[in-house]
Amino acid sequence: MPRTAHRRRDRRNSHTSEPSTITGVRREIPTYDLMRAEGLELIEAHSERLLSEIGVKFIDDPEALRLWRDAGADVAGDRVRFPPGLLHSLLKTAPKLFHQHARNPARTIELGGNNVVFAPAYGMPFVSDLDNGRRYGTIRDFENLTKLVYASPWLHHSGGTTCEPTDLPVNKRHLDMVYAHLKWSDKPFMGSVTAPERAADSIEMARIVFGRDFVEKNCVIMGNINMNSPLVFDHAMSGAIRTYAAAGQCPVIVPFVLGGATAPVSMIAAVTQAYSEVLVGCALAQLVRPGAPVIFGNFVTSVDLRSGSPSFGTPESALASYVAGQLARRVGLPVRCSGAFTSSKLPDAQAMMESVTALHASVLSGANFVLQSAGWLEGALTLSYEKLVMDADYLGAMHRFLKGLPVEEDAFAMDAFSEVGPGGHFFGCAHTMRNYETAFYEAELSDTQAFETWSDQGGTDMARRANRKWKEQLRTYEPPLLDEGIDDGLRDFMARKKEQLPDNWH
Repeated sequence: MPRTAHRRRDRRNSHTSEPSTITGVRREIPTYDLMRAEGLELIEAHSERLLSEIGVKFIDDPEALRLWRDAGADVAGDRVRFPPGLLHSLLKTAPKLFHQHARNPARTIELGGNNVVFAPAYGMPFVSDLDNGRRYGTIRDFENLTKLVYASPWLHHSGGTTCEPTDLPVNKRHLDMVYAHLKWSDKPFMGSVTAPERAADSIEMARIVFGRDFVEKNCVIMGNINMNSPLVFDHAMSGAIRTYAAAGQCPVIVPFVLGGATAPVSMIAAVTQAYSEVLVGCALAQLVRPGAPVIFGNFVTSVDLRSGSPSFGTPESALASYVAGQLARRVGLPVRCSGAFTSSKLPDAQAMMESVTALHASVLSGANFVLQSAGWLEGALTLSYEKLVMDADYLGAMHRFLKGLPVEEDAFAMDAFSEVGPGGHFFGCAHTMRNYETAFYEAELSDTQAFETWSDQGGTDMARRANRKWKEQLRTYEPPLLDEGIDDGLRDFMARKKEQLPDNWH
Protein backbone atom coordinates (compact mmCIF):
# COMPACT_ATOMS: atom_id res chain seq x y z
CA MET A 1 0.00 0.00 0.00
CA PRO A 2 2.62 2.68 0.83
CA ARG A 3 4.53 1.86 -2.34
CA THR A 4 1.36 2.15 -4.42
CA ALA A 5 0.46 5.46 -2.78
CA HIS A 6 3.92 6.74 -3.70
CA ARG A 7 3.28 5.81 -7.31
CA ARG A 8 -0.02 7.69 -7.11
CA ARG A 9 1.80 10.83 -5.93
CA ASP A 10 4.31 10.44 -8.77
CA ARG A 11 1.53 10.18 -11.34
CA ARG A 12 -0.28 13.19 -9.95
CA ASN A 13 2.91 15.27 -9.86
CA SER A 14 4.10 14.27 -13.32
CA HIS A 15 4.41 17.23 -15.71
CA THR A 16 2.55 17.24 -18.99
CA SER A 17 2.36 19.78 -21.76
CA GLU A 18 -1.15 20.77 -20.71
CA PRO A 19 -2.49 21.04 -17.16
CA SER A 20 -5.72 19.36 -16.10
CA THR A 21 -8.83 21.10 -17.38
CA ILE A 22 -11.02 22.14 -14.46
CA THR A 23 -13.42 24.95 -15.30
CA GLY A 24 -14.70 25.66 -11.81
CA VAL A 25 -16.04 23.63 -8.96
CA ARG A 26 -19.72 23.03 -8.24
CA ARG A 27 -20.76 24.01 -4.74
CA GLU A 28 -22.40 20.97 -3.17
CA ILE A 29 -22.48 22.51 0.32
CA PRO A 30 -24.90 25.21 1.48
CA THR A 31 -23.93 28.85 1.82
CA TYR A 32 -23.84 30.38 5.27
CA ASP A 33 -26.60 32.95 5.73
CA LEU A 34 -25.35 35.16 8.53
CA MET A 35 -28.16 37.70 8.59
CA ARG A 36 -31.91 37.23 8.81
CA ALA A 37 -34.26 38.78 6.28
CA GLU A 38 -35.10 41.74 8.50
CA GLY A 39 -31.41 42.65 8.81
CA LEU A 40 -30.95 42.53 5.04
CA GLU A 41 -34.05 44.67 4.60
CA LEU A 42 -32.54 47.26 6.95
CA ILE A 43 -29.37 47.37 4.84
CA GLU A 44 -31.43 47.79 1.68
CA ALA A 45 -33.52 50.56 3.26
CA HIS A 46 -30.45 52.48 4.45
CA SER A 47 -28.88 51.99 1.02
CA GLU A 48 -31.93 53.56 -0.66
CA ARG A 49 -31.64 56.49 1.75
CA LEU A 50 -27.90 56.86 1.16
CA LEU A 51 -28.33 56.84 -2.60
CA SER A 52 -31.32 59.21 -2.67
CA GLU A 53 -30.05 61.70 -0.06
CA ILE A 54 -26.25 61.64 -0.48
CA GLY A 55 -25.82 60.15 -3.93
CA VAL A 56 -22.69 59.31 -5.94
CA LYS A 57 -20.25 61.55 -7.81
CA PHE A 58 -19.27 60.87 -11.43
CA ILE A 59 -16.12 62.89 -12.14
CA ASP A 60 -15.31 63.98 -15.72
CA ASP A 61 -17.85 61.65 -17.31
CA PRO A 62 -20.62 63.70 -18.98
CA GLU A 63 -21.87 60.62 -20.84
CA ALA A 64 -22.55 58.77 -17.58
CA LEU A 65 -24.35 61.85 -16.24
CA ARG A 66 -26.46 62.01 -19.40
CA LEU A 67 -27.40 58.34 -19.06
CA TRP A 68 -28.48 58.82 -15.45
CA ARG A 69 -30.45 61.98 -16.24
CA ASP A 70 -32.29 60.21 -19.04
CA ALA A 71 -33.03 57.27 -16.72
CA GLY A 72 -34.75 59.52 -14.19
CA ALA A 73 -32.01 60.16 -11.65
CA ASP A 74 -31.51 63.57 -10.04
CA VAL A 75 -28.31 64.99 -11.55
CA ALA A 76 -26.87 68.16 -10.05
CA GLY A 77 -23.40 69.01 -11.31
CA ASP A 78 -21.40 65.78 -11.03
CA ARG A 79 -23.56 64.43 -8.19
CA VAL A 80 -26.23 61.82 -8.99
CA ARG A 81 -29.02 60.95 -6.57
CA PHE A 82 -31.14 57.93 -7.27
CA PRO A 83 -34.87 57.69 -6.56
CA PRO A 84 -35.87 54.56 -4.61
CA GLY A 85 -36.37 51.54 -6.83
CA LEU A 86 -34.53 52.90 -9.89
CA LEU A 87 -31.38 50.79 -9.60
CA HIS A 88 -33.23 47.57 -8.83
CA SER A 89 -35.50 48.09 -11.82
CA LEU A 90 -32.49 48.55 -14.09
CA LEU A 91 -30.78 45.44 -12.74
CA LYS A 92 -33.65 43.20 -13.83
CA THR A 93 -32.01 42.91 -17.26
CA ALA A 94 -28.65 41.67 -15.86
CA PRO A 95 -28.11 37.92 -16.30
CA LYS A 96 -28.12 35.75 -13.18
CA LEU A 97 -25.73 33.32 -14.86
CA PHE A 98 -23.45 33.63 -17.88
CA HIS A 99 -20.35 32.08 -19.44
CA GLN A 100 -16.98 33.64 -20.03
CA HIS A 101 -15.56 31.88 -23.05
CA ALA A 102 -11.91 30.86 -23.04
CA ARG A 103 -9.53 30.68 -25.98
CA ASN A 104 -9.63 26.94 -25.38
CA PRO A 105 -13.37 26.15 -25.36
CA ALA A 106 -12.76 23.34 -22.89
CA ARG A 107 -11.78 25.98 -20.32
CA THR A 108 -14.89 28.15 -20.66
CA ILE A 109 -16.26 29.03 -17.22
CA GLU A 110 -19.76 29.52 -15.84
CA LEU A 111 -20.34 32.48 -13.53
CA GLY A 112 -23.33 32.39 -11.23
CA GLY A 113 -25.49 29.66 -9.81
CA ASN A 114 -23.56 27.11 -7.77
CA ASN A 115 -20.30 27.42 -9.69
CA VAL A 116 -17.11 28.72 -8.04
CA VAL A 117 -14.21 30.06 -10.10
CA PHE A 118 -10.77 30.75 -8.62
CA ALA A 119 -8.47 33.42 -10.07
CA PRO A 120 -5.05 34.68 -8.89
CA ALA A 121 -4.04 37.91 -7.14
CA TYR A 122 -4.49 41.19 -9.00
CA GLY A 123 -2.92 44.64 -9.12
CA MET A 124 0.40 44.23 -7.29
CA PRO A 125 3.22 46.67 -8.06
CA PHE A 126 5.80 44.39 -6.41
CA VAL A 127 6.72 40.72 -6.72
CA SER A 128 8.84 38.61 -4.41
CA ASP A 129 10.53 35.24 -4.20
CA LEU A 130 12.91 33.64 -1.74
CA ASP A 131 15.91 34.06 -4.04
CA ASN A 132 15.59 37.70 -5.10
CA GLY A 133 13.37 39.24 -2.43
CA ARG A 134 10.84 42.03 -2.97
CA ARG A 135 11.19 44.11 -6.13
CA TYR A 136 9.14 45.97 -8.71
CA GLY A 137 7.35 43.68 -11.14
CA THR A 138 8.47 43.40 -14.77
CA ILE A 139 6.92 41.98 -17.93
CA ARG A 140 9.08 38.89 -17.40
CA ASP A 141 7.49 38.44 -13.99
CA PHE A 142 4.06 38.95 -15.51
CA GLU A 143 4.72 36.24 -18.10
CA ASN A 144 6.12 33.88 -15.45
CA LEU A 145 3.07 34.35 -13.24
CA THR A 146 0.72 33.77 -16.19
CA LYS A 147 2.51 30.50 -16.90
CA LEU A 148 2.33 29.40 -13.26
CA VAL A 149 -1.40 30.12 -13.12
CA TYR A 150 -1.84 28.17 -16.34
CA ALA A 151 0.05 25.25 -14.82
CA SER A 152 -2.27 24.92 -11.83
CA PRO A 153 -5.46 22.90 -12.31
CA TRP A 154 -6.95 24.58 -9.24
CA LEU A 155 -6.90 28.08 -10.77
CA HIS A 156 -9.63 28.23 -13.40
CA HIS A 157 -8.97 31.78 -14.58
CA SER A 158 -5.81 33.57 -15.71
CA GLY A 159 -6.73 36.77 -13.83
CA GLY A 160 -5.76 40.23 -14.99
CA THR A 161 -2.97 42.48 -13.70
CA THR A 162 -1.21 39.84 -11.64
CA CYS A 163 1.63 42.32 -11.26
CA GLU A 164 2.39 45.69 -12.78
CA PRO A 165 5.16 45.38 -15.42
CA THR A 166 6.87 48.59 -14.34
CA ASP A 167 9.59 48.24 -16.99
CA LEU A 168 7.00 49.15 -19.65
CA PRO A 169 5.34 52.56 -20.19
CA VAL A 170 2.15 53.08 -18.19
CA ASN A 171 0.09 53.90 -21.27
CA LYS A 172 1.25 50.84 -23.24
CA ARG A 173 1.81 48.02 -20.75
CA HIS A 174 -1.83 46.90 -20.95
CA LEU A 175 -1.15 45.65 -24.48
CA ASP A 176 1.66 43.38 -23.32
CA MET A 177 -0.37 42.12 -20.38
CA VAL A 178 -3.36 41.15 -22.50
CA TYR A 179 -1.03 39.57 -25.03
CA ALA A 180 0.65 37.51 -22.28
CA HIS A 181 -2.73 36.13 -21.16
CA LEU A 182 -3.61 35.21 -24.73
CA LYS A 183 -0.19 33.83 -25.67
CA TRP A 184 0.93 31.94 -22.55
CA SER A 185 -2.44 30.65 -21.38
CA ASP A 186 -5.74 29.57 -22.86
CA LYS A 187 -7.79 30.16 -19.72
CA PRO A 188 -10.30 33.05 -19.39
CA PHE A 189 -8.72 36.39 -18.52
CA MET A 190 -9.28 40.04 -17.58
CA GLY A 191 -8.38 43.16 -19.52
CA SER A 192 -7.31 46.68 -18.62
CA VAL A 193 -9.50 49.19 -16.77
CA THR A 194 -7.07 52.05 -16.13
CA ALA A 195 -8.57 54.16 -18.94
CA PRO A 196 -11.54 53.66 -21.28
CA GLU A 197 -9.25 53.54 -24.32
CA ARG A 198 -7.15 50.80 -22.71
CA ALA A 199 -10.31 48.84 -21.99
CA ALA A 200 -11.21 49.27 -25.68
CA ASP A 201 -7.76 48.01 -26.73
CA SER A 202 -8.21 44.93 -24.52
CA ILE A 203 -11.56 44.16 -26.12
CA GLU A 204 -10.15 44.69 -29.61
CA MET A 205 -7.37 42.19 -28.92
CA ALA A 206 -10.02 39.71 -27.77
CA ARG A 207 -11.84 40.27 -31.07
CA ILE A 208 -8.67 39.38 -32.97
CA VAL A 209 -8.56 36.04 -31.15
CA PHE A 210 -12.24 35.12 -30.90
CA GLY A 211 -13.67 36.90 -33.92
CA ARG A 212 -15.72 40.09 -33.96
CA ASP A 213 -19.08 38.36 -34.43
CA PHE A 214 -18.43 35.91 -31.61
CA VAL A 215 -17.44 38.68 -29.19
CA GLU A 216 -20.57 40.65 -30.10
CA LYS A 217 -22.71 37.75 -28.86
CA ASN A 218 -20.57 36.25 -26.09
CA CYS A 219 -18.57 37.32 -23.05
CA VAL A 220 -14.85 36.63 -23.57
CA ILE A 221 -13.20 39.24 -21.32
CA MET A 222 -13.85 40.88 -17.94
CA GLY A 223 -12.64 44.11 -16.35
CA ASN A 224 -12.13 44.63 -12.62
CA ILE A 225 -13.63 48.02 -11.73
CA ASN A 226 -12.53 49.63 -8.44
CA MET A 227 -14.48 52.79 -7.73
CA ASN A 228 -13.04 55.60 -5.63
CA SER A 229 -14.81 54.89 -2.37
CA PRO A 230 -16.57 56.57 -0.74
CA LEU A 231 -19.27 57.17 -3.35
CA VAL A 232 -17.17 58.34 -6.30
CA PHE A 233 -16.65 57.03 -9.82
CA ASP A 234 -13.88 58.78 -11.74
CA HIS A 235 -13.83 58.84 -15.53
CA ALA A 236 -11.40 55.93 -15.76
CA MET A 237 -13.71 53.59 -13.86
CA SER A 238 -17.11 54.71 -15.11
CA GLY A 239 -15.67 54.96 -18.62
CA ALA A 240 -14.29 51.43 -18.38
CA ILE A 241 -17.70 50.16 -17.20
CA ARG A 242 -19.34 51.77 -20.20
CA THR A 243 -16.70 50.42 -22.58
CA TYR A 244 -16.98 46.82 -21.43
CA ALA A 245 -20.76 46.89 -21.22
CA ALA A 246 -21.17 48.48 -24.67
CA ALA A 247 -19.21 45.56 -26.13
CA GLY A 248 -21.30 43.02 -24.22
CA GLN A 249 -18.37 42.16 -21.96
CA CYS A 250 -18.35 41.91 -18.17
CA PRO A 251 -17.34 44.62 -15.70
CA VAL A 252 -16.75 43.29 -12.19
CA ILE A 253 -17.91 46.13 -9.92
CA VAL A 254 -15.81 46.23 -6.76
CA PRO A 255 -15.82 49.02 -4.13
CA PHE A 256 -12.59 49.62 -2.24
CA VAL A 257 -14.15 49.84 1.20
CA LEU A 258 -11.88 50.11 4.24
CA GLY A 259 -13.79 50.52 7.48
CA GLY A 260 -12.36 53.52 9.29
CA ALA A 261 -10.81 55.02 6.14
CA THR A 262 -12.90 54.92 2.95
CA ALA A 263 -16.02 53.91 4.90
CA PRO A 264 -17.37 54.38 8.43
CA VAL A 265 -15.78 52.36 11.21
CA SER A 266 -19.05 50.51 11.75
CA MET A 267 -18.89 47.45 9.51
CA ILE A 268 -22.64 47.34 8.88
CA ALA A 269 -22.37 50.89 7.53
CA ALA A 270 -19.37 49.86 5.42
CA VAL A 271 -21.36 46.94 4.00
CA THR A 272 -24.27 49.27 3.23
CA GLN A 273 -21.95 51.70 1.45
CA ALA A 274 -20.32 48.91 -0.57
CA TYR A 275 -23.71 47.50 -1.53
CA SER A 276 -24.84 50.93 -2.70
CA GLU A 277 -21.73 51.52 -4.79
CA VAL A 278 -22.02 48.11 -6.44
CA LEU A 279 -25.65 48.67 -7.38
CA VAL A 280 -24.77 51.95 -9.10
CA GLY A 281 -21.94 50.42 -11.13
CA CYS A 282 -23.94 47.37 -12.17
CA ALA A 283 -26.95 49.50 -13.10
CA LEU A 284 -24.76 51.81 -15.21
CA ALA A 285 -23.73 48.79 -17.27
CA GLN A 286 -27.39 47.99 -17.88
CA LEU A 287 -28.10 51.57 -18.95
CA VAL A 288 -25.40 51.22 -21.58
CA ARG A 289 -26.47 47.79 -22.78
CA PRO A 290 -29.38 45.96 -21.16
CA GLY A 291 -28.44 42.33 -20.66
CA ALA A 292 -24.69 42.95 -20.45
CA PRO A 293 -23.12 40.60 -17.90
CA VAL A 294 -22.02 42.15 -14.61
CA ILE A 295 -20.62 40.78 -11.37
CA PHE A 296 -21.50 42.05 -7.90
CA GLY A 297 -18.09 42.60 -6.29
CA ASN A 298 -17.24 42.70 -2.60
CA PHE A 299 -14.14 44.18 -1.01
CA VAL A 300 -14.84 45.22 2.56
CA THR A 301 -12.20 45.13 5.27
CA SER A 302 -10.92 47.31 8.10
CA VAL A 303 -7.88 49.42 8.85
CA ASP A 304 -5.57 49.37 11.82
CA LEU A 305 -6.77 52.51 13.58
CA ARG A 306 -3.36 53.03 15.14
CA SER A 307 -1.37 53.02 11.89
CA GLY A 308 -4.00 53.54 9.18
CA SER A 309 -2.82 50.42 7.33
CA PRO A 310 -5.43 48.07 5.84
CA SER A 311 -5.85 44.80 7.72
CA PHE A 312 -6.86 41.52 6.13
CA GLY A 313 -8.11 38.11 7.18
CA THR A 314 -10.02 39.76 10.02
CA PRO A 315 -13.28 38.55 11.58
CA GLU A 316 -14.97 41.79 10.50
CA SER A 317 -14.11 41.28 6.84
CA ALA A 318 -15.27 37.66 7.01
CA LEU A 319 -18.64 38.76 8.38
CA ALA A 320 -18.90 41.37 5.62
CA SER A 321 -18.33 38.66 2.99
CA TYR A 322 -21.19 36.56 4.35
CA VAL A 323 -23.59 39.50 4.16
CA ALA A 324 -22.36 40.52 0.69
CA GLY A 325 -23.17 37.03 -0.59
CA GLN A 326 -26.70 37.25 0.80
CA LEU A 327 -27.28 40.68 -0.71
CA ALA A 328 -26.01 39.59 -4.12
CA ARG A 329 -28.37 36.62 -4.13
CA ARG A 330 -31.29 38.92 -3.29
CA VAL A 331 -30.36 41.15 -6.25
CA GLY A 332 -29.85 38.08 -8.45
CA LEU A 333 -26.27 38.69 -9.62
CA PRO A 334 -23.14 36.53 -9.65
CA VAL A 335 -20.90 37.60 -6.77
CA ARG A 336 -17.16 38.14 -6.39
CA CYS A 337 -15.79 37.94 -2.85
CA SER A 338 -12.41 38.15 -1.19
CA GLY A 339 -9.66 35.62 -1.75
CA ALA A 340 -6.46 34.72 0.07
CA PHE A 341 -5.94 38.12 1.72
CA THR A 342 -3.16 38.87 4.18
CA SER A 343 -1.17 41.77 5.59
CA SER A 344 1.93 39.60 6.02
CA LYS A 345 5.11 40.53 4.19
CA LEU A 346 6.26 36.90 3.82
CA PRO A 347 4.67 33.57 2.87
CA ASP A 348 4.60 32.61 6.55
CA ALA A 349 2.17 31.47 9.25
CA GLN A 350 0.47 34.87 9.44
CA ALA A 351 -0.01 34.87 5.68
CA MET A 352 -1.68 31.49 5.57
CA MET A 353 -3.76 32.06 8.73
CA GLU A 354 -5.24 35.29 7.38
CA SER A 355 -5.61 33.92 3.87
CA VAL A 356 -7.47 30.81 4.98
CA THR A 357 -9.82 32.94 7.12
CA ALA A 358 -10.65 35.18 4.16
CA LEU A 359 -10.89 32.35 1.64
CA HIS A 360 -13.24 30.22 3.75
CA ALA A 361 -15.50 33.22 4.30
CA SER A 362 -15.56 33.81 0.55
CA VAL A 363 -16.44 30.21 -0.25
CA LEU A 364 -19.08 29.89 2.44
CA SER A 365 -20.60 33.27 1.54
CA GLY A 366 -21.54 31.93 -1.88
CA ALA A 367 -18.89 33.57 -4.05
CA ASN A 368 -18.96 32.65 -7.71
CA PHE A 369 -15.75 34.42 -8.70
CA VAL A 370 -12.87 34.51 -6.23
CA LEU A 371 -10.32 36.98 -7.52
CA GLN A 372 -7.20 37.33 -5.34
CA SER A 373 -7.35 33.61 -4.45
CA ALA A 374 -3.58 32.98 -4.79
CA GLY A 375 -0.35 34.92 -4.37
CA TRP A 376 -1.46 37.96 -2.36
CA LEU A 377 0.98 39.44 0.19
CA GLU A 378 1.45 42.76 2.00
CA GLY A 379 -2.10 44.04 1.66
CA ALA A 380 -2.13 43.89 -2.18
CA LEU A 381 1.31 45.42 -2.67
CA THR A 382 3.24 42.22 -3.43
CA LEU A 383 2.63 39.01 -5.33
CA SER A 384 4.79 36.18 -4.03
CA TYR A 385 5.87 33.37 -6.32
CA GLU A 386 5.95 30.99 -3.36
CA LYS A 387 2.61 32.01 -1.97
CA LEU A 388 1.04 31.69 -5.41
CA VAL A 389 1.77 27.98 -5.52
CA MET A 390 1.07 27.52 -1.78
CA ASP A 391 -2.36 29.07 -2.17
CA ALA A 392 -3.04 27.13 -5.36
CA ASP A 393 -2.26 23.89 -3.53
CA TYR A 394 -4.74 24.86 -0.82
CA LEU A 395 -7.36 25.63 -3.47
CA GLY A 396 -7.19 21.95 -4.36
CA ALA A 397 -8.38 21.21 -0.84
CA MET A 398 -11.17 23.77 -1.31
CA HIS A 399 -12.34 21.86 -4.36
CA ARG A 400 -12.80 18.81 -2.16
CA PHE A 401 -14.43 20.82 0.62
CA LEU A 402 -17.00 22.33 -1.77
CA LYS A 403 -18.09 18.90 -2.96
CA GLY A 404 -19.29 17.92 0.52
CA LEU A 405 -19.62 14.29 1.65
CA PRO A 406 -20.92 11.67 -0.80
CA VAL A 407 -23.78 9.46 0.37
CA GLU A 408 -23.87 6.77 -2.30
CA GLU A 409 -24.01 3.18 -1.04
CA ASP A 410 -20.33 2.37 -1.55
CA ALA A 411 -19.35 5.36 0.61
CA PHE A 412 -20.97 3.69 3.64
CA ALA A 413 -18.44 0.85 3.24
CA MET A 414 -20.59 -1.93 4.73
CA ASP A 415 -18.44 -4.52 2.93
CA ALA A 416 -15.38 -3.06 4.69
CA PHE A 417 -17.02 -3.42 8.09
CA SER A 418 -17.86 -7.05 7.23
CA GLU A 419 -14.32 -7.79 6.07
CA VAL A 420 -12.47 -6.11 8.94
CA GLY A 421 -14.82 -6.73 11.86
CA PRO A 422 -14.37 -5.40 15.40
CA GLY A 423 -10.83 -4.53 16.40
CA GLY A 424 -9.30 -4.74 12.92
CA HIS A 425 -7.89 -2.04 10.67
CA PHE A 426 -8.95 -0.81 7.25
CA PHE A 427 -5.58 0.02 5.77
CA GLY A 428 -5.46 -2.83 3.27
CA CYS A 429 -9.06 -4.01 2.99
CA ALA A 430 -10.78 -4.30 -0.39
CA HIS A 431 -12.85 -1.12 0.05
CA THR A 432 -9.73 0.89 0.81
CA MET A 433 -7.89 -0.57 -2.17
CA ARG A 434 -10.81 0.31 -4.46
CA ASN A 435 -11.00 3.90 -3.29
CA TYR A 436 -7.55 4.95 -2.09
CA GLU A 437 -6.72 7.00 -5.19
CA THR A 438 -9.67 9.35 -4.69
CA ALA A 439 -10.57 8.99 -0.99
CA PHE A 440 -8.65 12.00 0.33
CA TYR A 441 -7.18 15.18 -1.09
CA GLU A 442 -3.40 14.90 -0.90
CA ALA A 443 -1.71 18.29 -0.79
CA GLU A 444 1.46 18.44 -2.86
CA LEU A 445 3.33 20.87 -0.62
CA SER A 446 2.36 19.53 2.80
CA ASP A 447 4.80 17.15 4.50
CA THR A 448 3.37 14.23 6.50
CA GLN A 449 6.56 12.18 6.85
CA ALA A 450 8.19 11.19 10.12
CA PHE A 451 10.45 13.85 11.61
CA GLU A 452 13.56 11.76 10.95
CA THR A 453 12.72 11.33 7.27
CA TRP A 454 11.87 15.01 6.85
CA SER A 455 15.11 15.98 8.60
CA ASP A 456 17.23 13.62 6.50
CA GLN A 457 15.74 15.14 3.34
CA GLY A 458 16.84 18.64 4.31
CA GLY A 459 14.20 19.73 6.83
CA THR A 460 12.65 22.29 4.48
CA ASP A 461 9.57 24.35 5.32
CA MET A 462 6.63 24.82 2.97
CA ALA A 463 7.93 28.07 1.49
CA ARG A 464 11.14 26.33 0.38
CA ARG A 465 9.15 23.46 -1.07
CA ALA A 466 7.02 26.00 -2.91
CA ASN A 467 10.18 27.68 -4.21
CA ARG A 468 11.28 24.41 -5.76
CA LYS A 469 7.84 23.78 -7.21
CA TRP A 470 7.40 27.05 -9.09
CA LYS A 471 10.86 26.74 -10.57
CA GLU A 472 10.08 23.23 -11.79
CA GLN A 473 6.77 24.39 -13.22
CA LEU A 474 8.47 27.12 -15.24
CA ARG A 475 11.22 24.75 -16.35
CA THR A 476 8.69 22.24 -17.73
CA TYR A 477 6.14 24.76 -18.99
CA GLU A 478 4.88 24.34 -22.55
CA PRO A 479 2.59 27.00 -24.03
CA PRO A 480 -0.86 26.18 -25.41
CA LEU A 481 -1.13 26.37 -29.15
CA LEU A 482 -1.96 29.76 -30.68
CA ASP A 483 -2.66 30.07 -34.40
CA GLU A 484 0.24 31.87 -36.10
CA GLY A 485 -2.08 34.16 -38.03
CA ILE A 486 -3.84 35.21 -34.83
CA ASP A 487 -0.51 35.73 -33.10
CA ASP A 488 0.65 37.91 -36.01
CA GLY A 489 -2.58 39.89 -35.81
CA LEU A 490 -2.10 40.55 -32.10
CA ARG A 491 1.49 41.64 -32.57
CA ASP A 492 0.59 43.92 -35.47
CA PHE A 493 -2.18 45.55 -33.44
CA MET A 494 0.16 46.12 -30.50
CA ALA A 495 2.86 47.61 -32.71
CA ARG A 496 0.44 50.03 -34.36
CA LYS A 497 -1.03 51.15 -31.04
CA LYS A 498 2.40 51.70 -29.51
CA GLU A 499 3.56 53.76 -32.48
CA GLN A 500 0.59 56.13 -32.11
CA LEU A 501 1.54 57.29 -28.61
CA PRO A 502 4.69 58.61 -26.94
CA ASP A 503 5.82 56.66 -23.90
CA ASN A 504 4.21 57.79 -20.66
CA TRP A 505 5.95 56.62 -17.49
CA HIS A 506 3.57 58.24 -15.00
